[in-house]
Amino acid sequence: MIILHKIIYILANILRLLLQILYYTCESIYYKLFGLQEKSVAGEIVLITGAGHGIGKELAVQYAHLGAIIVCIDVNQQSNEKVANKIKEIEKSPVYAYQCDVSDKKQVFEIAKKIKQDIGDVSILINNAGIMPCHKFLNYTSDQIKRLFDINVLAHIWMLEAFLPSMIEKNHGHIVALSSLAGLAGIPYLVPYCATKFAVRGLMETLEQELRISSQGKSLIKFSTIYPYMSDTGLCKKPKINKMLSSFMPLNTSKYVAEQIINAQRRNRCNLTIPSFWLLCILFIRLLPEKAQNNVRDFLDTGVEPEN
Repeated sequence: MIILHKIIYILANILRLLLQILYYTCESIYYKLFGLQEKSVAGEIVLITGAGHGIGKELAVQYAHLGAIIVCIDVNQQSNEKVANKIKEIEKSPVYAYQCDVSDKKQVFEIAKKIKQDIGDVSILINNAGIMPCHKFLNYTSDQIKRLFDINVLAHIWMLEAFLPSMIEKNHGHIVALSSLAGLAGIPYLVPYCATKFAVRGLMETLEQELRISSQGKSLIKFSTIYPYMSDTGLCKKPKINKMLSSFMPLNTSKYVAEQIINAQRRNRCNLTIPSFWLLCILFIRLLPEKAQNNVRDFLDTGVEPEN
């Protein structure tokens, strides 16, 4: 009798799980067909690392246009100030520029304290800063590898430690992290870089789950991880694009990537590849036998050439 009760209990819970899966699958299909309503960012304090150029610069300009309060962070104060001054010329939104090496935990916490005093609590954090040296694996120096992990991974952690507590306290906020397609599939000549971008994916996914569990599902803090294809930011010094497919796979522009990131953040999308079709392509390729996966990689023949 006890065994029968256990079996019924297990079956009831499995049925409940299947119904939940069906419901959320239908909900997801509905949102993909008809779209989610974009939430307003007017008045939100948006902090962008690496705001002095490329995607970070475009994010700062576009968020300012939407009425957000912009906090530009960059190690290069000159370029950072140029972006802030440009925003002041064309937009009415408040903008602030701070110099900071985000790989330095001490600097991050000092700047975080100053931002809180000067402006208030950051409500949208965009970890955009990153570097991408491109070499054969054995040609990387120890310093290059360490610097990659300091900027591309540890900087995310220091920024989260500095700004997440106030979000948790208010139960309001959004974390956006820039990974890369190299965080979904390994790319030759970018071995340490790929490792850092896979790490960003794991960091974001695990942190989101930890907050969900620790808050018993009551956390309203959102997470978005972005995986762009190669972009014209200057990071990719020697892109390699299959001539046959070049019309279908041009380099992303910084402006387009920023538009897609903001759209994903405002629609609470958890994961986004840019362009969006790459996510399904990579998931499909992963289902193939290993040799077939290599055939697809050889057909696409796209990536980067080593810098030396």
